[in-house]
Amino acid sequence: MKKTFGEYIRWHRKNKGFTLTQLAKKLGLDYGNLSKMENGKRDFDENKLPKLAKVFDVSIEELNDEYVSDKLAKHIYEMDCSSELLKVAEEKAEYRRIINNKQ
Repeated sequence: MKKTFGEYIRWHRKNKGFTLTQLAKKLGLDYGNLSKMENGKRDFDENKLPKLAKVFDVSIEELNDEYVSDKLAKHIYEMDCSSELLKVAEEKAEYRRIINNKQ
């Protein structure tokens, strides 16, 4: 999905028909903070992912993939990394999987 995590939250919130205030209440957040999260001015609290998955009726795996991929993309953008970075990182991740399976 080509959205920031905040845009992903906004899309699901609107799709479910929730106002900012309603979703914030369900998540135990202040609506102003949720608004900042949707607009990319504040990071979403990772500890709230299970609650968000339940509210949006999506799998925690899907939500986690969206969350982590957005954090990685943000870091890559901020560090002005090359487009080769993801290829190298995936190779290193696969290497770690292999060596951890051997142990």
